[in-house]
Amino acid sequence: MSTASKVVLGVSVVLTLSTVAAVHLKQTWDRQRLHEGVVRDLERLERRKENLRLLEEQRSLTRQLEEQRHRRETQLHPQDT
Repeated sequence: MSTASKVVLGVSVVLTLSTVAAVHLKQTWDRQRLHEGVVRDLERLERRKENLRLLEEQRSLTRQLEEQRHRRETQLHPQDT
């Protein structure tokens, strides 16, 4: 085999191995990004559940305060009702 053909073969092998390695690395990176997306979605759902729970708690507290205020007003001004 001539020197030129050995060089061409070597370059071809290096390029092929580099391409295969790059594809595998990209696939691994893509899989990792997809997994991180799922984790972020789950975290977002948990935050949303917590926000809804807090909102419902605030609504309940608001109702209680309004009822207390209404009772106080009726006790202070019973002739108005």
